[in-house]
Amino acid sequence: MSRPVTMRDIADRVGKSVSAVSKALGGSPDIGEETLTAVRRAAEELGYEPNAAARQLKGQLTETVGLVMPPATDLKLSDPFFSEFLAGLVTRLQGYGLGLLVSSENDDTTSPYVKQVRSRRVDGFVVVRTLLQDDRIDVLRDLGVPFVTFGRTSGTNGFPYVDEDGAAAIVGIIDHLVALGHERIVYLAEPMEYTKAYHRARGFHEGMEKHELVESADSVVIAGYRQDDGHKAAAAVLDRDDAPTALVCSNDLLALGAMDAARDRDLEIGSDISITGFDDIGLAACADPPLTTVRNAAHASGALAAEILGGTIRGEAIDRDQILMSLNVVVRESTGPPSNNGRK
Repeated sequence: MSRPVTMRDIADRVGKSVSAVSKALGGSPDIGEETLTAVRRAAEELGYEPNAAARQLKGQLTETVGLVMPPATDLKLSDPFFSEFLAGLVTRLQGYGLGLLVSSENDDTTSPYVKQVRSRRVDGFVVVRTLLQDDRIDVLRDLGVPFVTFGRTSGTNGFPYVDEDGAAAIVGIIDHLVALGHERIVYLAEPMEYTKAYHRARGFHEGMEKHELVESADSVVIAGYRQDDGHKAAAAVLDRDDAPTALVCSNDLLALGAMDAARDRDLEIGSDISITGFDDIGLAACADPPLTTVRNAAHASGALAAEILGGTIRGEAIDRDQILMSLNVVVRESTGPPSNNGRK
């Protein structure tokens, strides 16, 4: 093989899990003699050489990965995107014989990480909802503990991450709206301190510039995260004298709230006003009318994060530890050409 042999290669050869291979190579008494012999023979035949750092950690692993939740006001387990990410993460971690320990942040965002490392409760961390300036990443680097982030920062990003190319996806949304004939477009954004929100907003600016559309000081409105935030922000925008013909929303919940505000004003969605979302949560296709949006890769992102972190903890060679995923626009009935009722 051109790349180093990993425990996954051995697992595929003998038809066992990565966890079973790891235990067999470590001489665990939980592994039967037949499996132990098969794993060791495959390792020798394939030329497997264990990672030096993994050998040093032998016998010290907790078999657990930590995920520290941001404050409940920012992220909830019931969040449609996060629940899918979590499902992908947990499912793939199981293949490495790793469990997930979920805890919550307090006012000091870094102290939970320090405490868990010092108490040897976890072998590594998944960091979610990254900030443009994120102290958690600096602390984890200093501690020397394995970690992977879902999202980037504004810095050099010299650490393992999985992220979605939100900027390119929003440019795709603008392309779609411009092709329909829209020129007055307003963006409802999430708070900009989060990297995800920053890149999606960047895509809005890039898309408007690409099509030489004029932005005003009111073209971007910081709305929030939830459906009621979208309702409130869209209501104010739709009541303007220069109301837009299209609203681009940073997530689907904001878009669903914006649709409620449009209906309150007897506007026909897809004609009087076009509305788009982002994430393609389950409610998007069931909305009235169905919502044009960007299909996220939440489940796949969670699985990829687990592969990077799980492979690192198990001493495997990682082919890629920085992954930026492309996303697709899903066109439905909430967008259409602007009508001639005076809003164009």
